[in-house]
Amino acid sequence: MITEIKGLHHVTSMAADANENNAFFTDTLGLRRVKKTVNFDAPEVYHLYYGDEIGTPGSVMTYFPFGQMPKGRRGTGEVGTTEFAVPRGALGFWKERLTAKGVTGLTEGNFLGEARLGFDGPDGDGFALVESDPRGRTPWTGTDVPEEAGILGFHGARFSLRDAAATGELLTFMGYQKNESAGNITRYRIEGGNAADTIDIEELPGARTAGQGAGSVHHIAFAVEDRAAQLEVRRALMDTGYQVTPVIDRDYFWAIYFRTPGGVLFEVATNEPGFDRDEDTAHLGEALKLPTRYEPHRAQIEGLLPPIAA
Repeated sequence: MITEIKGLHHVTSMAADANENNAFFTDTLGLRRVKKTVNFDAPEVYHLYYGDEIGTPGSVMTYFPFGQMPKGRRGTGEVGTTEFAVPRGALGFWKERLTAKGVTGLTEGNFLGEARLGFDGPDGDGFALVESDPRGRTPWTGTDVPEEAGILGFHGARFSLRDAAATGELLTFMGYQKNESAGNITRYRIEGGNAADTIDIEELPGARTAGQGAGSVHHIAFAVEDRAAQLEVRRALMDTGYQVTPVIDRDYFWAIYFRTPGGVLFEVATNEPGFDRDEDTAHLGEALKLPTRYEPHRAQIEGLLPPIAA
């Protein structure tokens, strides 16, 4: 069994419009944009990162805004809901705020004793706010969202799968423990890691397969402390038969990827070196940062990217 995984690192999704995406996460949700860079494989597309003050692993939501991309089709084989943690008692504030800002899809509920508020992102993304203990986390306070209601980071994620068994076995191999079930949803939790430590699997055997597009999660990333731990995870996965990519330098972390039995793309990302490797903490996310290989083409790339408000 793998013992190096510490919970979630980040979740990466796709969007249709960079400015709409930026406004939703920095204004509506009150997160900090901690990095403005480009898709390393398609530099004409932004890669935007939102999180807490420093982009702590387990707090970072990232997006590829592909520009007028058609909306995805919800279904099985995907991360159906990305869950953010908020302090206990905060959901009343968020229901009022999201309603006032015209956010759709608001649904109040409770799962395994946790109050939750579901809502849609601008491209139909599936989100939920879950009341949780802070567990040492503090929200970004640079917006009008008060600290006592601010987003602490991820609570976890909910997968939509036709068959839960094989992915459940994989999560167990990755160090997660089967926790509780309610109806067709089973929770897995990892001990001893960060606070973004839950994965729920919703089994939907009769549902259609998801189609990726704007609002779809592209991949979900799990955190390891460093490159040595990442190599241990890669070795263990390959010994079990998974086809895992070589280690890829993403500037702010190193990454490996593999496809799961249920169809969800997993990444394992390092907590090092972090988002302050090329920007002072006070100015994270302000300037366009490019990988070294694209720096000679900065003028051309900047000409292709739409301006984004601060």
